Amino acid sequence: MKELLAVSASPHIRGKIDISLAMKMVIIALLPSFIFSVHLFGLRALYITLISIITCIVCEAIMQRMLGKKITITDGSAVLTGLLLAFNLPPGVPLWLPVVGSAFAIIFAKQLFGGLGYNFINPALAGRAFLMASWPLAMTKEWLAPAGGTLSGIDGITSATPLNLLQNPGNYGVPELIIKQLNNIPTIKNLFFGKIGGCIGETSALLLLIGGLFLIIIGIVDYRIVVGYLGSFVLLAFVLPTNGNLLFHLFSGGLFLGVFFMATDWVTSPVTKKGRWIFGIGCGVLTIIIRIWGGYPEGVSYSILLMNVFTPIIDRFTKERVFGDRKAKKEVKK
Repeated sequence: MKELLAVSASPHIRGKIDISLAMKMVIIALLPSFIFSVHLFGLRALYITLISIITCIVCEAIMQRMLGKKITITDGSAVLTGLLLAFNLPPGVPLWLPVVGSAFAIIFAKQLFGGLGYNFINPALAGRAFLMASWPLAMTKEWLAPAGGTLSGIDGITSATPLNLLQNPGNYGVPELIIKQLNNIPTIKNLFFGKIGGCIGETSALLLLIGGLFLIIIGIVDYRIVVGYLGSFVLLAFVLPTNGNLLFHLFSGGLFLGVFFMATDWVTSPVTKKGRWIFGIGCGVLTIIIRIWGGYPEGVSYSILLMNVFTPIIDRFTKERVFGDRKAKKEVKK
């Protein structure tokens, strides 16, 4: 036989959504946030995003060619990786930074593990973590104030994002006054609609929420991870001691970006229903713990990466009963 057949265990279920269509739907869901980011930060946000996407596509093609694989850059996965990586970068970073981060994401976090479907961690988040470890100043200092808004949410403070400000209020003024301003209604509204600075794609919680709900409705995203993540996060943010109120923590940083678009990655999240609940809850718990007690003000990226590592174990201990299988009856000794 000239052609090899792929054989797997039954039952066989064929879905209406293939990989390429799923990737395109996720990209479409992110487009409003991308357009809004260009409005907020100008052409620099566009340049960083395009550089990140083009680098991912080129690295994907080169690696697949070197490894003797079929080139699949048209499936949208490389484009999505580049888009998500750009969304996790400050808008003021030097233009070579997305090149390095995208190359690391595709080469080391994806292709060297076998390509799409074989990577055990989210490539975009792996690229971001690599950049954070290698160039921490560029990843934490190169912020830009958005058009029509402020970087920190407080007039006069131009060198810190809201989460940075919440973690170290004494470095910027009177702590009690700063905390009060961060938790007031105008600041919360600006966080929700997107008039406060941050990474390129995390500024508008509203647009990310709309895109995320769209993906849940059409069946691309499993609600279990989303509900588990947000539910555990909200519960702990409400009961644990923190200077920020519940709405501040919910709308600030990259929480909605991580919940809807990265924690729900098909490849790096569990396949079982119970496993997805556990995965989502674990992400929420780790995120709020890092935010409150960690040295880093944002915990979304690292919480998802840590839970990615545990995905195979979660799947192993939450696997469903095999279809048509039944326990063997024990023989009764006479």
